[in-house]
Amino acid sequence: MTEPLRVVVADDQALVRTGFRMILTADGIDVVAEATDGAEAVDAVRAARPDVVLMDIRMPEMDGLEATRRILSGAPDDPRVVMLTTFDLDQYVYAALSAGASGFLLKDVTPEHLVAAVRTVRAGDALLAPAITRRLVERFARRDPEGRALHRSLAALTPRELDVLRQLAQGLSNAELAERLRLSEATVKTHVSRILTKLNLRDRAQAVVVAYETGLVTPTGA
Repeated sequence: MTEPLRVVVADDQALVRTGFRMILTADGIDVVAEATDGAEAVDAVRAARPDVVLMDIRMPEMDGLEATRRILSGAPDDPRVVMLTTFDLDQYVYAALSAGASGFLLKDVTPEHLVAAVRTVRAGDALLAPAITRRLVERFARRDPEGRALHRSLAALTPRELDVLRQLAQGLSNAELAERLRLSEATVKTHVSRILTKLNLRDRAQAVVVAYETGLVTPTGA
């Protein structure tokens, strides 16, 4: 029997935590701990070892960004972190993606979307569509030097992998990449997987950030 997906919910608003717990539990997802600030979230993750963390950005004592950095400090079994925000293009979300978060959700997310999002990141996919990530990076990449935690060299990538990364950063899906590069989808998936492995990245969202930060792709109007 498959073990239930394990989640930690970190938010300083009790109503948000309770609502998320009810929604997730009703769908068979196990909320193993709650936290009211970033420090509690770090402790909860270490104690409960969840699969996914729903992390509010703005919390007292320690904010969600710093908590994310501490949680995603390099251990291979780190959980996936999804940032919670009341703003659809919060500048802190970009820094969170740089720190390793797999995406973000608005706090007014529907129950169905919340459950789908948790399951999506648990499966290893980025929650953000590449096109959304691209717009986020274009808006904040040049304004948020503190969040630039994804310094990577692209020297390990082959010319074909550089082509794939360049197109991926433009917001293309695997199917679109395959059509533009005249490759099969299976081959594109292999290239994307190798890019993530070589650059030590968690998902496509981080790959988009790296493409901009290394100058492989430049923001519109730059």
